[in-house]
Amino acid sequence: MSRVRFFAAAEEAAGRAEEQRTEATLGALRAALIAEHPALAGILPRCAVLVDGERRDDDAPLAAGATVDVLPPFAGG
Repeated sequence: MSRVRFFAAAEEAAGRAEEQRTEATLGALRAALIAEHPALAGILPRCAVLVDGERRDDDAPLAAGATVDVLPPFAGG
């Protein structure tokens, strides 16, 4: 199982700060998240999605115990 952590607007859209997932690849995870949390559809494509602290392609496998962070774009000054 992977641990998915949502931050800022992604947390608001998902309605939670984190959840456990069983998808085998990052692409499958993205699709499942949008299917289960439709409000993520407008946010997730713009988010940085990190697997264990690194950006990965959608075909990247998700190992058991992986941590996936969903980080929306942040504005700062």
